[in-house]
Formats: sequence, C-alpha cells, structure tokens
Amino acid sequence: MSWQISTQALRTDADVVSARLAARRLAELLGLERREQTRIATAVSEIVRNAVEHGGGGEIGFTVETDSGDAVFAVRVHDNGPGMPDNAPDASRLTPALGLQSARRLVDEFDLQSTPGGGVRVRLGQRIARQAAARLDAAAIQAAARQFERRIDPLLMVQQQNRELAESLSDLRERQDEALRLNAELEETNRGVVALYSELDERADQLRQVSDLKTRFLSHMSHEFRTPLNSILALSRLLSDRVDGPLNSEQERQVDYIRRSAQDLLEMVNDLLDLAKVEAGHLEVKTEPFSVSEMFRALRGSLRPLQLKPAVDLVFEAADDLPELVTDQPKVAQVLRNFIANALKFTERGEVRVSAAHDAARGFVSFSVRDTGVGIAPEFHARIFEEFAQIDGRLQNAGSGTGLGLPLSRRLATLLGGEVTMNSTPGVGSTFCLALPVRLGQAAAAPAVRPPGEHQPLALVVDDEESFRYVVRHIAQDSGLSVQEAGDGEAALALARQCRPDVIVLDLAMPRLDGFATLARLRADSALCDTPVIVCTSQMLTLDQKRSLASAYAIVPKHDISREGLAGLLSAAIHHTAPSS
Repeated sequence: MSWQISTQALRTDADVVSARLAARRLAELLGLERREQTRIATAVSEIVRNAVEHGGGGEIGFTVETDSGDAVFAVRVHDNGPGMPDNAPDASRLTPALGLQSARRLVDEFDLQSTPGGGVRVRLGQRIARQAAARLDAAAIQAAARQFERRIDPLLMVQQQNRELAESLSDLRERQDEALRLNAELEETNRGVVALYSELDERADQLRQVSDLKTRFLSHMSHEFRTPLNSILALSRLLSDRVDGPLNSEQERQVDYIRRSAQDLLEMVNDLLDLAKVEAGHLEVKTEPFSVSEMFRALRGSLRPLQLKPAVDLVFEAADDLPELVTDQPKVAQVLRNFIANALKFTERGEVRVSAAHDAARGFVSFSVRDTGVGIAPEFHARIFEEFAQIDGRLQNAGSGTGLGLPLSRRLATLLGGEVTMNSTPGVGSTFCLALPVRLGQAAAAPAVRPPGEHQPLALVVDDEESFRYVVRHIAQDSGLSVQEAGDGEAALALARQCRPDVIVLDLAMPRLDGFATLARLRADSALCDTPVIVCTSQMLTLDQKRSLASAYAIVPKHDISREGLAGLLSAAIHHTAPSS
C-alpha cells in the first residue's frame, strides 16, 4: 500500500532548498530518527540539484509505502532531461559530481531508471523503525500530510539545523576528549604492562636461582645422608647375623625395626638424589640392548619380598615376541618397580598384572601395570604426580611412602624419550603405563646400510683426541656413513663449509676454538645453521653452559657412549627425529 503525501515542481535553486526542507520535515513527522532525517534530506538535496542543474527541472514526490512489509519513506524525483548516456542506470559509471554515488550511500534503498528522451527517474527509500511504523496508519499519515502543508518558515528551519550542527560538533568534541583520555590511560597501562613484564622476568630469574639452589642442596644432602644410612644398615646386618653374640627375640625385633627404617630412609634419599640429578641434567643415561622377558624375570625375583598378601597374585605376562630394547635398563626397571610396588601396596585382593606390547607403527614398546586395588578418584589423578603428594586413605595410612616414586617415574620416562600415563577408577583398580621408544634417540630403528646408489650421508667428527675420533669413525662407518675428521674448531668450520656434512659430532674442550664457540659459529652460518650437532664431552656442564648448548641436537657424556646408542643418535639426527633428551 502506498500513500501520496506531497508533490513539488523543480525549476530553480530555491526549489532545491525547499525540497531538502520538505524531506527533512516529513521524515521528522513520520518518526525517523534525527540521523536518518539528515541522511534522507542530504540525499534528496543531491538528486534534486542534479535534476535542476542537469535535467532541466522536473518533479519530486513524497510517499509512504508498506508493500514490502516494512514501512518506507520514499522520495521520487523525475527530471526533464535527455536521460543518461547508454541508458545505464548504474550510478557507479556516472561522474561523482552528479551526486548520485553519495546519495546512494546515504539511503537504505536506491533505484535509478533512464530512457532516451524520457529523463531520469530516481527513487530514494529510508526504512522507518518498527516502533514508529506501528503507529502509522491512514489517519496518522493524513495528519502528517496536513501538518506538513502548513507554512514552513525557512529561517526557523535554518536555525534548527544550526542548533543540530552545534550539538553534533559538541558531541564530536566530547568524543575527541574521550579518545584523548583513553589514549592517556592506554599509555599508562602500557607502561604498567612493561613494568610488570620486567618484574616477572626478575621473579623468573629468582625462581630459577631458587630451583638451582634447591637442586644443589638436595644433591649434596642426599650424598651426606647416604653415608650414615649405609653405616646403620651395615651395623644392623652385623647384629642380625649375630657376629658379636646371640640376640634375644626382643632385640631381634628392635634390630629389624632399625634396619627397615634405615632402608626406607635410604630409598627416600636415593629418590631425592635422582630427582635432583634429573632437574640439574646430571643423571646419566646408559644405553644397552636387553630383552623385556629377561627384565621381567629380574623384576619378579626382586619384588617377591613385597608380595606379602596371599590374596594378591603378581602376574607377569609372557614377553618373548617383543623386539630387543636399546635404552637404559636400570631406569626402565626402576619405573616399573615403582608402579608394581604401589599396585601391591594398594591392592587387598585380586591381582597385579604386568604386561608389554609393541607398537610397530610408532616404534614404541608400552609397559602396563594393572591392579584390582582401591583405585584413585579423578580429582587426584594429577596430584599423585606431584612431589611428596599422598592421598589420604585407609591403605595409604597403613603403609610407608614418600610421595616421590611417581614424580620420579614420570621424569625418568621423559628422560628416556617416553611418557607415563594412567587410568584409574575408585573400587575397580588402576593401570599405569610406560611407553618408550625401542631405541633411545629415535622412534624406530633405521637401516644401517643404505641401498646401492643412494646418497651416503657424511658425518664430521671434531675432537682433538685422535683415539676418540677413531672410535666415533668406526661406529659411524659401521652405520653406513662416510666420515671426515677435524682436530679443532677452526678446521671443523672450514671443512664443514666445504663438504656440508649431514651430522656433526663435536667435542667441547679443544685448542684454538672450543666447542662452544664452534657451535655458535655454525648456528650463525646460514648454510650450516640447520646441521644437527651431537655434543660429546667429558666435562661436567653447569646450567649456564647447557643453556649455551641449547641448539645442539643432543649432549652425550663421553664415558656413556656405546656403539648402539651413538649409532641410534647419528641415524636419528640425519633423519631429523627428535632426540630423547
């Protein structure tokens, strides 16, 4: 439905002003907001001026339309000109001076039609808000039309527009002041953030120093504790063996209490020492080949004294079909021993089952210790891996424990390139898993001999000791690598730039240019910066020295080098596999 409100002829510049005032007045009477009144009035002014100046005059009509479901204030302008060139109603192809493009952007609806000799017809539409449109019916529109027909004083309209302009300028000034205030607050906040970051860096350095001091304290005190504890154990063993004469039953019980207390304390001290070594990076990893079945047999024998509950069976599943592992067997056994000891402690009846499986796709072997014990509530799953953390419970209070076994197990697993996971349900039982690579330093064993015709990788061995270069050369050559040697850092850099090795084995203590400076220059050379470097040293490294070697692929103590371990590291470095530690 459409209601015609008013029409006006367009002949002179005064009609342009009149049409603008009419559009503004009608928009106000129809309930449009002030901003929308300004937009439609400005758009009408542009189109009407174009009709008067370029179209030889014409006519403007104002209507209210509700055909589309929404109420629209529509303005139609028809000029008497020859029409637009090429009969193109696309305003984007017209000269911007005609005002069509600016008008198009100001209103909600815009339509332009042109016919040769028939002039240009433009329709402008501004949607009326739902709240105002709801009050518009035939009677309301007629009332608006009658009110519009009253004489409009142009001077009053100009004064009103001036007031609105002044209000707009005032609002703009307030917004500028607010923007300046916000910018000042933002600058102050930025200064606070910078200061906060500086303080956080300072606190982080303090925490690192505290952590280093704690690690050093634990390491020294653990060593000091072990001497008297070993003496207590030795003396209690002499008394139990009745070397100096027989003991009565009460004395035997007392000596046994002393021995067991000293043994428990020694185990805690050993765990503390291992934790300190792991944190300081001083825990040595010694790789050797071994079979899982042999390790299971050794564990079964060593854990038999802990199996004190007749209602609990300790079961080791057969592991004869698993591949041979090349990693640190004592540390693997230590982790499994912690799992099994905990399982036996918290299981009153049923079984503790130890098994292993091979994941050939990942090159991992997964060990699992499953029990039918009390289980652990979900809210405590993360806490049990915290140092000295223990869960209150009937079985927990009945036995001894330091709360160091599981945290140490997780760190040892990480050191060996693996991970520890667990799954537990209260009243059902728990399963602890240890997943390790088959070979330390790589996810899966790589072939030692390459197919004929394939590129043979090159290893550069840098060490001032000829005997050590000899050992590394033979291990690398047996692994299918060609080898170049250098006796110092400067010779190594020159040789590396010349032959572009696939991997570098680097010593630290060398004449002329030591390993620290050599590694730094390698990383600064764009052609050699990505070459993996395996640092082999007999030095005891400080924390700062280890940080300076952070770009090395791996750091291996010389006394810990084995044929299998170094061969695995060389292969992993060449194939860009992440090292185990």
